[in-house]
Amino acid sequence: MRYAETGYNLEIDLATGNIERVETDPKLMELHLGGLGTSVKLHWDRVPPETKPFDAENLLIFSSGVLNGTPAFSANRTVVTFYSPQSDLLAYPMMGGFWSAELKYAGYDKVIFRNKSDKWVYIWIHNDKVEIRDASHLKGRGALETQDLIRKELNQPNAQVAAIGIAGENKCFTASIEQGRSSASRLGGGAVMGDKKIKAVAVRGTKDVNLARGEEFMAHMKDMTEYINFRNTNPIKDVMTILSGIGSPQEMVHTDEKWHTENFMWGNARTRRRGFWDEHISKEWPKTQKEGIKRLISCFNCPQHCGALISYKDTPRYMAKCFGKLTYSMAAYVDSMDFAWRTLQRATEYGMDSFSTPQIIAFGIELYEAGILTDKDFEGAPSDKEGRFVWLLDRVARREGIGDVLADGVYYAARKIGKGAEAFDHNTIKKHEQLPLKLSTLDPLYFLMYSTNEKISITQIEGNWPQAAFPTMEQRERFVKEWPQLPDEKWKQILLEWEPRGEKGIPYFPTPDMCSEIVDWMEMLHNIDDACCVCAGMSSFCLKPPYHIHNYPKIISAATGLDLDEAGLKKIVNRSRNLHRALNNRRGMTRADEKPPADHWKRRFPEIEEELLSTYYKFKGWNNNGIPTRERLEELDLGYVANDLEKRGILKDGKN
Repeated sequence: MRYAETGYNLEIDLATGNIERVETDPKLMELHLGGLGTSVKLHWDRVPPETKPFDAENLLIFSSGVLNGTPAFSANRTVVTFYSPQSDLLAYPMMGGFWSAELKYAGYDKVIFRNKSDKWVYIWIHNDKVEIRDASHLKGRGALETQDLIRKELNQPNAQVAAIGIAGENKCFTASIEQGRSSASRLGGGAVMGDKKIKAVAVRGTKDVNLARGEEFMAHMKDMTEYINFRNTNPIKDVMTILSGIGSPQEMVHTDEKWHTENFMWGNARTRRRGFWDEHISKEWPKTQKEGIKRLISCFNCPQHCGALISYKDTPRYMAKCFGKLTYSMAAYVDSMDFAWRTLQRATEYGMDSFSTPQIIAFGIELYEAGILTDKDFEGAPSDKEGRFVWLLDRVARREGIGDVLADGVYYAARKIGKGAEAFDHNTIKKHEQLPLKLSTLDPLYFLMYSTNEKISITQIEGNWPQAAFPTMEQRERFVKEWPQLPDEKWKQILLEWEPRGEKGIPYFPTPDMCSEIVDWMEMLHNIDDACCVCAGMSSFCLKPPYHIHNYPKIISAATGLDLDEAGLKKIVNRSRNLHRALNNRRGMTRADEKPPADHWKRRFPEIEEELLSTYYKFKGWNNNGIPTRERLEELDLGYVANDLEKRGILKDGKN
């Protein structure tokens, strides 16, 4: 009997219509756990590095994780993997909700799509019955509308449906995959899904998921329940509101947005508006936010309420989460939550990433205001900034006119437009739009996180370490007093010594050696989450979270029967992390790509940045070009990867 995993993947060849239920090797769990880990292995084994994102050979994999479908709190993420049309690297956006648990209950760990359909289809998975169904009648429908139509057509109100809107159909590079109360948004999964002509994947399951040691597992959940209750009633002091509790993050619960609106940049990541959260806004925005929220909602088996059902005036109902409530207003420079709720609904129906898309539109408007784009490009656009922004959103989703150029994202659009547009691309890393956050002085921890993260998104590597030094020793001592999640007690001294400025402040402190250890720890937790498909808001993206390196091995062991200790779990996720790194190296990624935008910090320190990268690479067991050495790969049982990299001339003499 297989424990925690089902032991089967669903393989669907869209070109031939062949559907297979394929038993997986139990050894894969021991080597890579599941979720992102085993998906990376599949891409390494089966997709040639020369494959382009819109080639038929590009696999699209929907994966549950090793803890999905079990009683583990907040194990509800679905990780979607594919080669990204934006970055040309392996992308892995995740969505919450109920889809992954439903897939497990249907009897599958992953759905693997290969090749392309010659007509629009949707997939219906109902336990052992799997169908490729005609979706020609759904073409042009919105992502949310499609979900409702499919449930009605199947007469399955409880089916979980992941769907694309017209942005995915038109292969917009920031097209998302929408699913109930969540979405897999970043790096163009919706575009790859549209390229394969998959309109939706619906799933309903009623089977069991087995635990190796159920009583022991539930004892761990009891301990976690007590801690979650404690954290919910004892928020962390001296940090911003959103970091004080646990969640992913609880943007719908909280209404105080002083920090985000005054520290994140507006427009095309250009302007910080100090003093924005004044007496009027601090009353008006929370009032409108509460008017829009019908009720707070949770994902599968989660005790928190990070999402919300939005029912705002005459706008059709939809689910919202995270920063989508801010990104469109801030990008459009519109001081209105009314605009935010309406525009977010429109973009969600289109199926568009609510981080990248607003920046792309703001970029286009800035080019117009600078005279690089002309009245001809904006012919028919309303003159008011709200109307103009929505008009351009429509053009991008439909790939009409200038929207066809912008739909490829800021990096590619800037180079296609030319005429100096490249100078306005100032917020991308590895061709991917970042959070619109520009800061004063180089932060060494965040430099490493922004530069080296395979997700190419800061929210998938930061979390457990405070974002800034506490001003007073009293605050520092209070924070470190109860910190059982910390992997090494010596790090308490680092935080105690960390000052807001001076020799023990940024960019000189923490030192490169300290930064390497701290960043590696936070990255490791994200990789454990992504193998288990646990929400980062309950683990890696959270200060003092319920899941951590000391209890994760026990929980995973009780679920799977693997009997892991901390060292064993670290080795597994390091193995998957280095395989992922090598896969992207094999696609051309090197040290030259690992740098934040030139204006990300006003004060840059090139020598410190180079030292940080070199120190981190050495700590990770990578060479000076950011490629894992043969020695490191063999330590992780990845000798076959070293052989491949050497054969291709990417790795020479095992390390150079």
